[in-house]
Order: sequence, then structure tokens, then C-alpha cells
Amino acid sequence: MERILGGMMKTMNSVKPPRMTALRELHDAEDGNPFSILIGTILSARTKDENTAKVVKKLFAEYKTPKDLAGAKIKDIEKIIRSIGFYHVKARRIVDVAKIIQSQYKGVVPDNLDQLVMLPGVGRKTANCVLVYAFEKPAIPVDIHVHRISNRLGLVETKTPEETEFELMKKVPKEYWLRVNDTFVMYGQNICKPISPMCNVCKIKKLCKYYKTRNAS
Repeated sequence: MERILGGMMKTMNSVKPPRMTALRELHDAEDGNPFSILIGTILSARTKDENTAKVVKKLFAEYKTPKDLAGAKIKDIEKIIRSIGFYHVKARRIVDVAKIIQSQYKGVVPDNLDQLVMLPGVGRKTANCVLVYAFEKPAIPVDIHVHRISNRLGLVETKTPEETEFELMKKVPKEYWLRVNDTFVMYGQNICKPISPMCNVCKIKKLCKYYKTRNAS
């Protein structure tokens, strides 16, 4: 796994140093604040990274704590986040989450998967993102990039992101879990794109099932 993760970083740095992912940026900007990362991850679904970062910054300038957001009016939240996709649904969802965090957990975001997935709109991917980026607990959040690249490399043969998560948990040593999402997402955005992946510059293509199959003579 070290060869894969290290090779990805070497490839990206040789082409153009990648910008941080939205979640890494959020982690650094909010000093790893679990509530900010939880809400930011919910807002980031099907939204461009740069848009998410702007909206989250604006939102938390106005509503700094779960108590603040829990008491907010949905229409006021919609005005702040209207530039992101599905903002009507997301506005209601993040207020509901804030209310639960405030009332059931005394304003403290839980740090375990079972409790996180009980929150409205929080699936395994979002919960795992919170574990990794807020609490630095070993987990493997699987989005479209992690799912695609894992299958291309031949690390897994799966149909869904959830299947990919469970297979990666079996095959990837736990010491690497914290690095998988961040590195794979950057690689998927910059090099191993959905269409026309940049195999010519990839430094791990000799380890890649997709490349070997495509170039088999």
C-alpha cells in the first residue's frame, strides 16, 4: 500500500502539486472541529470542493456552535447555502442534525460510527469522513474516486462504494486507512479521472489492472 500511496503523491507532484481536498481544507481551516467537519461533509455531497469551502466558511461565521445552528431559521440557512446543490434539503438536514447534537449529545459530536449514522442524512461515507478528518480515527471513507480507483487498480472488484469500503478494510493494513481517502480523492480529481485517465504520467501503472488490460498485446 505504501507503493500505491507514495506513487500517487509522486505522480501528482511531478505534474502539478494538487490542491487540498475540501475535507482536508476544512480540517485545517476549522482546526479539526468535529461539528464543522460533520456539517461541511453533509453540505459537500454532489457539490464542487471550492463551492463547499466558501459556503462552510460563510455558514460558520454566522453560526459557530450546534446550539447556534439548532436555533436557526431554515430560510436563513437557505440564503447562506443556496449556491450548493440541493440546498433546500441540506438546510433542513443540517439544522436537524444540530438539534440532535445539542439535545442528545450536549453539543458534542459522537466519535463512533454507530451513533454518527443515526443522524439525519449521515451515511457510512459521511460518518467515516468525520472519524478520519475530525477525530483521526482509522476509517476508509469511500466516494466515487476511491471506488473507481480501487477497482481500476484491481484492489477490489466491487459494484458499490459500500462494498468497496468493506473490501478495502480487509485488504489495506489499518496503518494506511487515514491516508486512503485524501490521497485517492486527489488522485481521482487530478490524474485518474473518470474519462481519459492520465496513464502516461502515472507512476503506479505497472501495479494497475486497468492499465495492464488496456495495453495488453
